[in-house]
Amino acid sequence: MTEHLRLPAELTYKAELDALKAGDDGQRPHGWVLSPRAAVTYILGGTARDGTVISPKYVGNRRLIETAVATLATDRALLLLGVPGTAKSWVSEHLAAAIAGTSTLLIQCTAGTDENQIRYGWNYAQLLAKGPSREALVPTPLLRAMETGKLCRLEELTRMGSDVQDTLITVLSEKMLPIPELNEITYAERGFNVIATANNRDKGVNELSSALKRRFNVVVLPLPSDMDEEIAIVVRRVGEMARALDLPAPRNVADEVKRVVAIFRELRSGATLDGKTALKTPTGSLSTAEAIAVMIGGLSHAAFFNDGDLAPESLSHSLLGAIVKDPVQDQAVLGEYLETVLKKRSDFSRYYAALTDAL
Repeated sequence: MTEHLRLPAELTYKAELDALKAGDDGQRPHGWVLSPRAAVTYILGGTARDGTVISPKYVGNRRLIETAVATLATDRALLLLGVPGTAKSWVSEHLAAAIAGTSTLLIQCTAGTDENQIRYGWNYAQLLAKGPSREALVPTPLLRAMETGKLCRLEELTRMGSDVQDTLITVLSEKMLPIPELNEITYAERGFNVIATANNRDKGVNELSSALKRRFNVVVLPLPSDMDEEIAIVVRRVGEMARALDLPAPRNVADEVKRVVAIFRELRSGATLDGKTALKTPTGSLSTAEAIAVMIGGLSHAAFFNDGDLAPESLSHSLLGAIVKDPVQDQAVLGEYLETVLKKRSDFSRYYAALTDAL
């Protein structure tokens, strides 16, 4: 049997969703798989009525998730905003799985996305043979979501050009999509809504027009404010991903996660953890997601090239890749951090040596 590299949330966590659904007697908005309260439990973790343990998908402020779920119970679209690596896409996927039962009605927005990829396209062979017709029309995930009363996800909304973004205004305000070629209008079924994600940190971002912004309720997902919370997130996600990739997890994973997160937080904030030394900050975001990626890269290197020993030497090049995005500016920032901070810490001596060699 073929083993898929990754399954959508509704299949990966099917047992949890089924357990919550079986014991869910709360009021459900039209077309929802779970009630709002059960959907929040699925995202934040808890226990189903039959005793099934629901793993937390997001660790953070409960009010943010409640606001997101409550927004989707109305006719107002949801925009998850934050710097890269704050789990916007992860939360979006799980919200869609818990609410609509499917998270695969997805449009990945890029600089090359055009209106046809948002509204609808055409099968040109059919179009030439029969002219404009329903058979020739190719529905997009947005159109399918409108027709079936599901949630459509738009990832990295601000990557699209502003003129393409504004294609959504009619859909979000009027809940309909005109198809002038067929002299038809598709009206959204009850249950339809949109979850969009965006960040304003990266280069190449196109600001949303004020007309489009008004049609979204914005929920900002912050980076973890507490170091212990961030360490717990990284340890859990690294464990999950290591199991999925069949990578052994050495006993010292939590210790190395703590050191990597400490480095990230100091460079990200521009100060040492004790607040005594000011630091220059690199151009990258050094997010929680990047810390997870560094650890997974280190585990892979340790498993295949270092006899399973997770050492700073296994992590150094992944760390360097995460920190140094600009080869001139970021190298200088990291070099100064190594000499003024890490060199003086005995428990980071191997990181100092490994990163110095890698620079």
